[in-house]
Amino acid sequence: MTQATVTPTLAPTFTKLVSKEGGAEYPLKALHICEETFAPLEVAYDYDAIRRQVSRESIQAGPNSIWRYKAFLPVTSENPIDVGTGMTPLLKSHRLARRLGLKNLLIKNDAVNMPTLSFKDRVVSVALTRAKELGFTTVSCASTGNLANSTAAIAAYAGLDCCVFIPADLEAGKILGTLIYNPTLMAVKGNYDQVNRLCSEVANSYGWGFVNINLRPYYSEGSKTLGFEVAEQLGWQLPDHIVAPLASGSLYTKIYKGFQEFVKVGLVPDKTVRCSGAQAEGCSPIASAFREGRDFIAPVKPNTIAKSIAIGNPADGIYALELARKTGGYIESVTDAEIIEGIKLLAETEGIFTETAGGTTIAVLKKLVEAGKIDPDESTVAYITGNGLKTQEAVQGYIGEPLTIEPTLDSFERALERSRTLERLEWQQVLV
Repeated sequence: MTQATVTPTLAPTFTKLVSKEGGAEYPLKALHICEETFAPLEVAYDYDAIRRQVSRESIQAGPNSIWRYKAFLPVTSENPIDVGTGMTPLLKSHRLARRLGLKNLLIKNDAVNMPTLSFKDRVVSVALTRAKELGFTTVSCASTGNLANSTAAIAAYAGLDCCVFIPADLEAGKILGTLIYNPTLMAVKGNYDQVNRLCSEVANSYGWGFVNINLRPYYSEGSKTLGFEVAEQLGWQLPDHIVAPLASGSLYTKIYKGFQEFVKVGLVPDKTVRCSGAQAEGCSPIASAFREGRDFIAPVKPNTIAKSIAIGNPADGIYALELARKTGGYIESVTDAEIIEGIKLLAETEGIFTETAGGTTIAVLKKLVEAGKIDPDESTVAYITGNGLKTQEAVQGYIGEPLTIEPTLDSFERALERSRTLERLEWQQVLV
């Protein structure tokens, strides 16, 4: 496959890779681990250059996608891979807010993101644009499902060869949602952490561009756009509090980095944003460390229905822990039963069908409210990161069934009365 030609901008705004521990500097290549400390590498920017290039007006005049924030992203191409990713709705909650007793709850709904209905479309769009700039013609990933969907879809759009790796026990919707794009799909008999270790070996042996391994510093920057968009959609203001799901910890920390970058270049006024994170009890190494007051993450073996966030050894876990403590936020975990109830609660109050990660976020939001850890007057943003159509198995058996009737008015009316009687009984149980 021939490498695509790219046209660099006149003034790139990203300058180097820097170790998150110790500050060692590296060139802008496909690297992700510091050789000295083994800490993750992060992209560094020239914020003076960004300040000269952007304004609120220039951003609003840009494309209706994540690429309106191109100056803040680690790509040089004038024509990045743009499949319409980003600018998803920030919805003012009414019925859910009333149910929880909140006055200013907003839902950032990436369950409708393009093209594969999860926030992963953001990070993959950035990673594959950078992969092409670095000369990769085959791209890959280790995934719990959403990332596989996104990598396969956007690679197909970009004309890149694609081979992705998943745990063999993933939900059927996520497997189908990857295979439809015709990548090579490897289903590994093991959990995500085992898949990730295998992918590190393949990356070293085959020289492919793995979006969440050797391209990870660039890939992770795409999550900042969830911070940028919320600030812009709030009228160039920051929220008081966010609640987001935690898997590796990258999404959570990058949302905050996005807020801070807008402050640095003068796009929004500074304020403290409390950052709270959500995990499933069956895979909650970060929540356990927070609860126990530890400054290290003890890896765990995942055992939860929330497979999309089931990472037992989170790469950015320690940074998520530090962020929650620094901002006065919390990291909580909830049971699988509470996750299912969270999915149902969001659907029946706001008409949003989210997957298990979103159910975890809503369940933790509810838990924090009930514990008095969210001020009812705070502007609170709950991040919904994936679509429920991908994890239908999670709620099968926990929701109602259709009322099968004869094609007659009498049959309809009998069924309607049975339905109303059941609803009255359910409400009586709730009140008790």
